[in-house]
Amino acid sequence: MVETPRRRAVVTGLGVISAIGSTPAAFWAALEAGTPGVGRIRAFDPTPLPCQLGGEVPDFNAKAVVEKAYRKTLNAMSRPVQMGLVVSQFAMQDAGLAKGTVAPERIGISFASVMGATDIDDLAGASKRSSVGARQAVDMAVWGEKGLPEVPPMWMLRYLPNMPACHVTIVFDMQGPSNTIIPNDAAGVMALGEALRILRRGAADVMFVGGSEAKVNPLSMSRFNSFYPLTRRNELGGAAVRPFDEAASGSVLGEGGAAFPLEELEHAKTRGANILAEVVGFAAGVDRPLAGPGLARVIRTALAEAGIQPADVDHVNAHGVGVPALDRFEANGIGAVFGKDVPVFAPLSRFGNMGAASGAAELACSLLALKHGRLPGTLNHAAPYPGCPITVHTGSPRPVTKPYAVKVSATDLGQCAVVVVKRWDGGA
Repeated sequence: MVETPRRRAVVTGLGVISAIGSTPAAFWAALEAGTPGVGRIRAFDPTPLPCQLGGEVPDFNAKAVVEKAYRKTLNAMSRPVQMGLVVSQFAMQDAGLAKGTVAPERIGISFASVMGATDIDDLAGASKRSSVGARQAVDMAVWGEKGLPEVPPMWMLRYLPNMPACHVTIVFDMQGPSNTIIPNDAAGVMALGEALRILRRGAADVMFVGGSEAKVNPLSMSRFNSFYPLTRRNELGGAAVRPFDEAASGSVLGEGGAAFPLEELEHAKTRGANILAEVVGFAAGVDRPLAGPGLARVIRTALAEAGIQPADVDHVNAHGVGVPALDRFEANGIGAVFGKDVPVFAPLSRFGNMGAASGAAELACSLLALKHGRLPGTLNHAAPYPGCPITVHTGSPRPVTKPYAVKVSATDLGQCAVVVVKRWDGGA
């Protein structure tokens, strides 16, 4: 019996929205220049919050970008949903794709998203109508009678995590597999892994992969300031997030998104696509407690699927949130596989933690590094914490000397996802 060759998957375009740039060219220029995108929040007054920093996208305007026929539907989308639609449109354009250029049943989507935080205006009227007594506490009986009618009818549909994928499939007539992946910071890389499996089993020829998130709003910032280790070093501004550093003090939230078409190789060649990289390995798993062995196992599984050794890897793209306990967990896993021989690059400190969009946005940095042949330095890493088992690349961009990059994503609950990408050299 002749074994059928495994279908290969390549990246053929890139869309990005971030605090450091919202085109691949602007994004790459900021990466090379070491431009920070984190700063004091401007969308609202953050003074009452312990952490007053964020990675904002101040110039985002979906109506200026989305096709006129679909602009009315933007009213039914929250900010992260709008970002998901726009970044997917950017990726379509960059890949030379348009509605109808691929048979609808052969193009699908695997998108990373989480439940969005409601805009205050959506519930403020209902809350006001339902508040009683000297403390103005919400009375649920009054809420049902007088408050609920004040809630916009489309309220829930603005925030559900599957809405970015839904709107993208409608606008671009994608009738193939449609999946929403939700495990927070690991969701972007897991979405890529799901798309890779779909392509390999022949269920589609093109899968759109990406993620979008918008956490820089009053409700999310209040919640994360209460329950997540955000930095309180507001005076540091763009230097506040310090991945794998002895002076790390916490993370910063960001917003934005990234998306790209993952395309079956022969399909991409037939239409003359501009190939950025090939996805050659993926694995996922859980590390509990957050110690590193589970993450190391996932990394080794991804390398094995790619058919390579640690010495073949140019760099590891880490999540590097700047939270000491989480950075140590990630460094332990990476160090157990690569030691200090393979440089580690952690781009999150430039644009903040985008949550579900983090994996795709961080991977975009390595895709561009492979394309341009230069790896930017990690921002704000001055000195490794004592006993750090990895080597963090800092300073000026260094030449990319090997064809493979490994992207590591992990959550604070121990969910891990790893993808291996290969620089496209036009061939075998």
